[in-house]
Amino acid sequence: MRSTLFNIFFYAVTTLGAVLITVFTLIPGRKMTMIAVQIYTKIICWGMRFIAGIKVNVKGREHIPDGLCILAAKHQSYGDGHVIFSHVKDLSFVTGDQLLKIPLLKQILNKMNAVVIDSCGGSDVRQDMDAQAEIIKNQGRRILIFPEGHLSEIGTHHRYRKGVWHLYNDFNCPVIPVANSLGQRWNQMDWKKHQGHATIEFMEPIAPGMDKESFMALLQERVETQSIALLDHDNLGALNPQDIGLLRENETARQKRAKRENEAGSPHDQ
Repeated sequence: MRSTLFNIFFYAVTTLGAVLITVFTLIPGRKMTMIAVQIYTKIICWGMRFIAGIKVNVKGREHIPDGLCILAAKHQSYGDGHVIFSHVKDLSFVTGDQLLKIPLLKQILNKMNAVVIDSCGGSDVRQDMDAQAEIIKNQGRRILIFPEGHLSEIGTHHRYRKGVWHLYNDFNCPVIPVANSLGQRWNQMDWKKHQGHATIEFMEPIAPGMDKESFMALLQERVETQSIALLDHDNLGALNPQDIGLLRENETARQKRAKRENEAGSPHDQ
């Protein structure tokens, strides 16, 4: 019953919120749009707690510096982006182009200066990220990126894409690894929600200046290790313990990557 009530609440508030936020995009500047987005995400978080029974603990906000930085987060749920946006002001983000299919959202994303890329990668991804991210860099804002590029089923992970390193290298700013266990309570896009506690944790920054391979290994180790450590083994929710630590890859992304590697004759990094 709680799941059904929350889902009705979520889609109703999201539909109304999209309409109202679109109105705010007509106001010059982005300030009012960003305030409206944060209010919307706070309302969704209220519903998660008091309707769905999902109590999210947000830790480590003191690790987020003022000004330009990159938040590199585990992505397990439709809810984790809402939680992060509700706690971080004036946040932009990197997202897949599937969001453009949602009515009104394209205008909102443009106003937020969101970096919209092909979800499955490709030769134009780096160019698209560079052009759009330069605006955010010049504004000195924070930017959220999900390095796996896909929602991960709770306990599992996808391969980490190199786009996060390109941002890190180009921006020359700290990267904040963000661990997450919300998928235990709201796994990916599942209709069913599971009551209980979950945690989103902002960890100590990774300082600028690391080489690509060292940075990617450190980021993945910190995010995945801490996300597993946050799991609640007394109240499993959506978690299948046998899935913990498994590598998964979206089939469409896998086929595109295999095609690129065959054409290039060597692995292609995003």
